[in-house]
Amino acid sequence: MVISREWHLLARPRGWPKPEDFALVERDVPDPGDGEILVRNHYMSVDPYMRGRMNAQRTYAAPYEIGKAMYGEAVGEVVASRSDRIAQGAFVRTMAGWREAAVCRADTAEVIDPELAPLPAHLGVLGMPGWTAYVGLYDIGQPEPGETVFVSAASGAVGSIVGQLAKTHGCRVVGSVGSAAKVRYITEELGFDAGCDYHDVDLTEWLGEAAPDGVDIYFENVGGDHLQAALNAMNSFGRIVACGMISGYNEPRPGPSNLHSIVAKRLRVQGFIVRDHADRKPAFLEHVGGMLRAGKIRHTETVVDGIDNAVQALLQLLEGGHHTGKMVVSL
Repeated sequence: MVISREWHLLARPRGWPKPEDFALVERDVPDPGDGEILVRNHYMSVDPYMRGRMNAQRTYAAPYEIGKAMYGEAVGEVVASRSDRIAQGAFVRTMAGWREAAVCRADTAEVIDPELAPLPAHLGVLGMPGWTAYVGLYDIGQPEPGETVFVSAASGAVGSIVGQLAKTHGCRVVGSVGSAAKVRYITEELGFDAGCDYHDVDLTEWLGEAAPDGVDIYFENVGGDHLQAALNAMNSFGRIVACGMISGYNEPRPGPSNLHSIVAKRLRVQGFIVRDHADRKPAFLEHVGGMLRAGKIRHTETVVDGIDNAVQALLQLLEGGHHTGKMVVSL
């Protein structure tokens, strides 16, 4: 019997989540049964979508249950196996995050290669964020060389990959971030053509300067004033890839006043959930994995130490400004 700690949701937050909405619980983890594996997690992911799981309503996935462990991606080592599919000692990615150890069905786990990249990268550039960037940019954005791509939350787990992929495709790439240090990160390290700290600029004016020929693709991660500014800057027949709108996850935000631009400019606006595109995962892993092996893509992880600090890490993620790249918790 293995003893593990795990985070439970105690109450559905109203507005911003509070630490007292959660509880760290110790429990016994049983031995795996037939077709199951016991995984000792090394790292767990914290992601903006997790805020939506705290609400009662079902969207594209079931909400977290009150009084039960939350879930999310994690990578760890198989310490016991009763499956012919995954051997003891393998490293896997599962949805059994928010806990130190878990028993999983082997057919729900994905074997990963720890030699390709450090384990945290399998939750970032090689995980759901990288996959999201790949599908959103190529399948929905459909970039052409010479076009201009605007990325909001450009230093984050998804936006940082979108920008780099767009640059390798021959696009001009501009991005908004939350600090001067992050502007330097996306322009000096990731290769963005221009960046701004959205706290210090009028976004519409800045886009007019950074994208003088207009914006062809807007990769939407923020919503609110970012969407308003992007609509002003979009070229006719542009594409808006709606990945997330974190500015409204905790408190409702008024919609842009210029939505009529969608009609006048004949824009295509498409939201997406990356798990609807499972058929594209092998192509993503080949493409981005190849770039990683060749040293053609950069990735950064902000690592928070200890499961005790997992809720605080999520709250900081939702506040913004506390991390660069993918935020993970070391277990």
